[in-house]
Amino acid sequence: MAELVYRPVVGAARTLFKALDLKIDTQGSENIPRSGGAVLVSNHISYLDFVFNGLAALPQKRLVRFMAKESVFRHKVSGPLMRGMKHIPVDRKQGENAYRHALESLRSGEIIGVFPEATISESFTLKSFKSGAARLAQEAGVPLIPMAVWGTQRIWTKGRPRNFGRNHIPITIRVGKPVEAAAGEYAGAVTRRLRERVQELLEAAQRAYPVRPKDDKDTWWIPAHLGGTAPTPAQLREATG
Repeated sequence: MAELVYRPVVGAARTLFKALDLKIDTQGSENIPRSGGAVLVSNHISYLDFVFNGLAALPQKRLVRFMAKESVFRHKVSGPLMRGMKHIPVDRKQGENAYRHALESLRSGEIIGVFPEATISESFTLKSFKSGAARLAQEAGVPLIPMAVWGTQRIWTKGRPRNFGRNHIPITIRVGKPVEAAAGEYAGAVTRRLRERVQELLEAAQRAYPVRPKDDKDTWWIPAHLGGTAPTPAQLREATG
């Protein structure tokens, strides 16, 4: 089936990233299967993570269908694009519909992208994972592909102004080897194993990141445990009551 929306959007994103002079370092794309279904699982630190996750699959000539909150599909600009790219809306009050849609897509050979933290991590550390990705992989009989992105929070993240200037921001992407999800295994155990792998990839991406904060005012994008001034998970929990 022709991709009348997805491929032009990919081309536009590449043109924008070139204009912004982003330095994108991707390793591990060969771990994404060239054919057949898979669940691509990533950490979530910015509004643009799905774009970079999708770029990591392009060397394997794959397009990723992401599960995203339903409100994005109602937006007058993003809505038609999301629907045209065949992404999957998630209504948290009726999540079974999105789950069923994703399962059918996996069984038809699609790659489904999932952010198991569900929301952006404002601490830029890994939150707990929901088990939906593991359950999808188990039921569809497909592998889980772990990955991590770093640097995307410097462009556009929750609670910060967008930074679409030509600032040469590096983006580091690491894709890991498939994590098998046996049908008879407890989904919670698969999810824990998956989270551990994403954590390893995140730490690898952070180690490889080529720049450090320019000054004391530029430490907001660094997690507290790495010496930055991003709020800790405990501080965020306290702030939300």
